[in-house]
Amino acid sequence: MSGLTPETAIAVGLLGPLVVGVLLVATGRWPNLRDGLNLVGGTGVFLAVLRGLYPAVAAGERPTLELVEVLPGLALAFRVEPLGLLFALVASGLWIVTSLYAVGYLRGHHEGHQTRFFLCFAAAIFGALGVAFAANVFTLFVFYELITLSTYPLVTHHGTADAQRAGRVYLGVLMSTSIGFLLLAMAWTYSVAGTLDFRAGGILGEAPRGLLAPLLALYAFGAAKAALMPFHRWLPAAMVAPTPVSALLHAVAVVKAGVFTVTKVVVYVFGLDLLRDTGAADWLLAVAAFTLLAASVIALYQDNLKRRLAYSTISQLAYIVLGAALLAPRAVLGAALHIVMHAFGKITLFFCAGAIDVAAHRKKISQMHGIGRRMPITMLAFFVGSLSVAGIPPTGGAWSKWLLAEGAADGSRLVAVLIYMSSSLLALGYLMPVVAKAFFLPPAAEDEFAQAPGRAEPLLCVLPPALTAIGCIALYFGADSILRLLEGML
Repeated sequence: MSGLTPETAIAVGLLGPLVVGVLLVATGRWPNLRDGLNLVGGTGVFLAVLRGLYPAVAAGERPTLELVEVLPGLALAFRVEPLGLLFALVASGLWIVTSLYAVGYLRGHHEGHQTRFFLCFAAAIFGALGVAFAANVFTLFVFYELITLSTYPLVTHHGTADAQRAGRVYLGVLMSTSIGFLLLAMAWTYSVAGTLDFRAGGILGEAPRGLLAPLLALYAFGAAKAALMPFHRWLPAAMVAPTPVSALLHAVAVVKAGVFTVTKVVVYVFGLDLLRDTGAADWLLAVAAFTLLAASVIALYQDNLKRRLAYSTISQLAYIVLGAALLAPRAVLGAALHIVMHAFGKITLFFCAGAIDVAAHRKKISQMHGIGRRMPITMLAFFVGSLSVAGIPPTGGAWSKWLLAEGAADGSRLVAVLIYMSSSLLALGYLMPVVAKAFFLPPAAEDEFAQAPGRAEPLLCVLPPALTAIGCIALYFGADSILRLLEGML
């Protein structure tokens, strides 16, 4: 891997998931071989991104790879900058641990169609890396749509009436917004700027000022994977999918593609200075703030654990959009950093929810009294993930939320500071009761599961959340290196 040029590393990173997909189909009759190749292939892709691209991008280079010119000045092309590299590292790195978890979960649940599951997962990672490396809005749009199409079979994996209904909502919301809004925004941008390239400082400096706010609205709502209200229904609806799919949706690829798109458009299509001078992003502040608080309040009243976590995700995504809309450099850096911190915290929580389902067959929080006695590692990991999502030291979420609040204060947006603080308290309110019930409330006398001895969950459902919980803590101490990388995006 050390001999890879940055341009070759882009190609390897993109082709890797496709090669893995072919191998999965070829070895589907031998599950152990199939799953082993999946893990090896995922590790190879992550190493290609880390060792082939990180040193160059950290040193100020912007590796580029152009495939084909579609129209004059419009190409399917890739260019890696700090924000894209960070998203690629998150997606490819968590692909490995999610694949490991999925083996334990799918086998523990005796799920069918496991080869199809891992194939669609690899296709979604391919889409995520294409979005991360996109040099222009056109390339991002192509791979953004690929993520939607490749994850639809995962949402409907169980094939039940509920799964089919959720799949219709999922596909309906995401495809209608991307075609109705995002595609229109792309065409409008091209007609005004003559280019769709992502450039430092933006490409819309000569655009009519009255155009900016509606164009930003098309981008923000067109990237409905960011789950801004009212285009958020697809996310809780998709919770009927297997838990590894929920982890993919909330942490690895799907929602991160949404907030990544919004952040990248704000920084590289509009430019912070243009939006700040014109006030064209003020409406986005209000929408993000409302989504952040409303989703947090709704989460408080959800008894189904995965639905509670789904509304938590909607709230945390709004953190990122609000940070980008604040247009203060520290807030934008905090928004980008929160993509990583939330990914590790939320994937930990979903891993734990899945482990509880596999071992105890329980989905409701009201049924979790005393399960920490049987599942201490899982529930301890849940506690750590909760601290990170709420932004409590010593977890990585503390730093991203600190930067977001600092950026809001620097921009004299004190209301935004209060909103961030209030939402952190609400996060503690909807996550800590799960931990309290598990560890501090006694199980019911007839609850044979909670009172039985020995570990309850399969090892492959315990190890991944333990690893990502450790990652939440490690990110607290390693945030400086990520921040130094991200400073190159401004």
